[in-house]
Amino acid sequence: MGAEAKVVVQRSVTPVLDVQYLQEIDSVLTATSPPSCDPIRASDSVSPDLSRPQPDIKSQESTSLQYSPSIRSGSFSDIGPRRYMEDEHIRIDDLPTQLGSLFSFPKPSAFYGLFDGHGGPEAAAYVRKNVIRFFFEDANFPQRCEVDDIFLEEVESSFRKSFLLADVALADDCNVSSSSGTTALTALILGRLLMVANAGDCRAVLCRKGEAIDMSQDHRPTHASERRRVEELGGFIDDGYLNGVLSVTRALGDWDMKLPRGSASPLIADPDYRQIVLTEDDEFLIIGCDGIWDVMSSQHAVSLVRRGLRRHDDPEQCARDLVMEALRLNTFDNLTVIVVCFTSLDHRDPSPTRQRRMRCCNLSAEALCSLKSLLDGGGGGH
Repeated sequence: MGAEAKVVVQRSVTPVLDVQYLQEIDSVLTATSPPSCDPIRASDSVSPDLSRPQPDIKSQESTSLQYSPSIRSGSFSDIGPRRYMEDEHIRIDDLPTQLGSLFSFPKPSAFYGLFDGHGGPEAAAYVRKNVIRFFFEDANFPQRCEVDDIFLEEVESSFRKSFLLADVALADDCNVSSSSGTTALTALILGRLLMVANAGDCRAVLCRKGEAIDMSQDHRPTHASERRRVEELGGFIDDGYLNGVLSVTRALGDWDMKLPRGSASPLIADPDYRQIVLTEDDEFLIIGCDGIWDVMSSQHAVSLVRRGLRRHDDPEQCARDLVMEALRLNTFDNLTVIVVCFTSLDHRDPSPTRQRRMRCCNLSAEALCSLKSLLDGGGGGH
């Protein structure tokens, strides 16, 4: 069983990469970044059976100005049927407390990351160890509290850059094998805004009034748009695997499969990025590795967690329940789940009032006399 991930806070701002690599990353971002802050579209949903109209950010702003989420989370990991544990994760429920001396954040602010390694645990462990440096210190995270359109564009650009920084850093670290890689999914909460960036097949699912809304897309070779991109760049899909080897089309690391820096590759580290304005209808977020989603739908997971929160209001227990459910359904992978609650539900199902069982007894005349004398205070004690 994997140990609980501890918060990693590194206050050193020593650059990970030299100027040449930063310039390469900036050029890639300029050439490939899509229009920022796109609202979620139902057509982007991972599971076709769960596609439904997705909420629009602007339409929600006027209805949720007074709402502020109350952040708390829990997580659970298990090695599953595998010989080695390659998952890593991090939970920071209060960013101002952890990084307040370095950055100014709106309140509440929180950060979560899940890194599902393959080809050995080195890549996932490396990214988790340096996650604060990659995502906040070296990626030019915006230094302002005011959440406006410019700030949101800067946050998106910063997060896209973070994934590429981590990817190139893995290529340069001699302790990480070139055949080791990791998927990565991060979730950032700034006030009422939820922002999710994903490269790989981890998944983030939002519960809105009991309904599952996918906040990320699984980057798998079988996905039509990913297959098209891979084939246009000279790659191929063989039996559901990229170039017959890898079950994802986006990942950090795996430099033995990537073309030289600066050129297009079928395997990329560029994340999908989605954001949404949280409202009172949003109850929690589930972040899970592919070992969860291989055996259950997003709606199944949401329903299980929702029932658990209404019983015991414990996100960590809900994360454990999801892992146990995946094991029951015969998953074949490592398992990690993070459950982030946006409100203190405390909707526990009231237990039925226990009726005290009354038993009728027949007392003898002698016993009645003894009881009467005791009540009258005239009984002779031994």
